[in-house]
Amino acid sequence: MELVELWAIFGPAFSGAVFGAGWWFWVDAVVCSSVKVSFVHYLPGIFASLAALMFNCVRKEDIDYSPYEEGEWRLKLWLFLAYVISFVSLAASVGLLIKDALEKSGTSAWTGTAGANVGVNYGFLGNNLPPAGTAINIMKSERIPQVRLFEPRADVLDALRGSGIKVSLGTRNEDLPSLAGNPAAAANWVRYWILPHKNNVYFGWITLGNELVPGGYAGYLVPAMNNMRDALIAVGLRYTKVSTSVPLSVLSASYPPSAGTFSSQTAGTMSQILSWLASTGNPIFLNCYPYFAYAAQPQQISFEYATFQSKTPVVIDGNFKYYNLFDAMLDAFIVAMQRTGHGNVQIVVSESGWPTAGQAPFTSPNNAKIYNQNMIYHVKNSGTPRRPRTKFDTFIFATFNENLKPGGIEQNWGIHYHDGQRAYPLYF
Repeated sequence: MELVELWAIFGPAFSGAVFGAGWWFWVDAVVCSSVKVSFVHYLPGIFASLAALMFNCVRKEDIDYSPYEEGEWRLKLWLFLAYVISFVSLAASVGLLIKDALEKSGTSAWTGTAGANVGVNYGFLGNNLPPAGTAINIMKSERIPQVRLFEPRADVLDALRGSGIKVSLGTRNEDLPSLAGNPAAAANWVRYWILPHKNNVYFGWITLGNELVPGGYAGYLVPAMNNMRDALIAVGLRYTKVSTSVPLSVLSASYPPSAGTFSSQTAGTMSQILSWLASTGNPIFLNCYPYFAYAAQPQQISFEYATFQSKTPVVIDGNFKYYNLFDAMLDAFIVAMQRTGHGNVQIVVSESGWPTAGQAPFTSPNNAKIYNQNMIYHVKNSGTPRRPRTKFDTFIFATFNENLKPGGIEQNWGIHYHDGQRAYPLYF
């Protein structure tokens, strides 16, 4: 068959499938997004659909006759209007995309690039938590796209099979010396924990330890990450990222953000870690908690600034204006990275959240809801003043309240109570 004949047979079906897929992706994005989409954003699609319907109301045979035939001019006028509507719809959609991408105040709904994903930290320090299968089903029902595990557990990895949830899997801190000192130890770790689930669990990241800088294990991090990366590549997982998580306390200065500096105790180690991450294209995981700064200095830091509610800039640092503490903290860390020569290393916010109890009046379910919902909205749609077009994948701390932690706020970070019931409504 000639190509023209094949196109005549299959072309309309292909075009219809592409058009239908466009509407499917749009509806799916609107339904799953926490962003309220104004009706004007629907208009280009509606009018493009109208133009497609107008095109399909005309048969090719009807316009093959002489232009002097009666009714021919009506068909051509009809098609001309369909073309105009189609072109205007395309121009309007591009115009809205550019307008939203250039939005400078507040957050924009559509920027032309993929937004960040927001997931949860799933800890195990409780003796009354739901079974792993129930926990993962809760995440699926609430459309939580990614989860961070502090250590590998067989029951959780089994429950994650086929879930589609992106996983950040951590190693135990005490495993660092062996993983750093022997490539075979990293290979065995991957063989035991990763390989059996390789085809059914989406491993996005492997993190070596948690908050080890500064400390006795810090010197093991770079060789351990290197051995882990080699082990992952050996089993075909070259796109799984390797990293470690650090607390914001690795900074000795963070205010204003342009003063961001690693402390004398952490600067050398952080420089080595960032150098390795930059050379291998891996991110740094950062634990970032505006809550602690707010609770420690409520007279200096307003609740609105701590919870993404300030309508005016609170901190003006040169050309950069800060409406929330979260952005100021991230930018201080970015400045500190720049001082090491590795300011372009990607950041994943590995922990952030707000406790529901344990330190009144700062803690309550409503305060936690305000912070976490606003954070989800913010990171999905905005970067920081220094990285305005960067979207930071983020993990909320935590999935459940954990009763084996120390008393007070440490037991009350969960977006769910220990039995799986929501502590407050939250939309991902």
